[in-house]
Amino acid sequence: MAGRPYVLAETNWKEVETTDYEVVVLPWGATEAHNFHLPYATDVIECDHIAAEAARLAWERDAKVVVLPTVPFGVNTGQIDVKLDINMNPSTQLAVLTDVCDVLEHQGIPKLVILNGHGANDFRQMVRELWPRYEMFLCTLDWYRWIDADLFEEPGDHAGEMETSLIQHLAPGLMRPLSEAGDGHERVFKVEALRRGLAWTQRDWIEATADTGVGDPAPATPEKGRRCFEGVTRRIADFLVELAAADPADLYLPRDQTKED
Repeated sequence: MAGRPYVLAETNWKEVETTDYEVVVLPWGATEAHNFHLPYATDVIECDHIAAEAARLAWERDAKVVVLPTVPFGVNTGQIDVKLDINMNPSTQLAVLTDVCDVLEHQGIPKLVILNGHGANDFRQMVRELWPRYEMFLCTLDWYRWIDADLFEEPGDHAGEMETSLIQHLAPGLMRPLSEAGDGHERVFKVEALRRGLAWTQRDWIEATADTGVGDPAPATPEKGRRCFEGVTRRIADFLVELAAADPADLYLPRDQTKED
């Protein structure tokens, strides 16, 4: 039985050879502890499902989108003291991304979307650095920024209400009971500018958290997870469809025209 044609890991050379892909999606997650109740692969699971479902919705609208396997390691410099949290430095990420872009450019792929699912990953500067090197269009998005703001009481930064709800919906068999979760309390900085976000430094996860979580998972429900998943994938699919149809050489509106959201 053939796999999903928009998921590269499941399709085959017979399908790939004859398909003119318009957009390639590269999901990028992380491998890290998520409080006491969520799996280490939480970011990977979310990326896998969100990228595939958005691609499915786009494919059904005739956009030729294909999803690459999710990169499972992210930037975890602040969590190196958390057992088996795996760190991939930004410079390593750039090297990996460059190799992927070299291949896709050589093969004539017109557009690449990096779909990020880990807060410490930041591909914007990498896109800036790679932009002059390729004819291929490059862009990045953080899927968690596409969430309906009214859906959660307090989404949380890491393994809170939002991520717990999603895993309750997507992979409940990999969760421990919610009753075993920590409260996700974060110790904030004493220095005011750091506390307010006017200045930034890497958080020391051991010092800042008691259970590796940031955000209370207690209000999470599978229904919230379902609604979140459907809303995010629908919005990203709309973007993929529009991007697939766009001409990279003609991306800007005329000066006298304003597009309403």
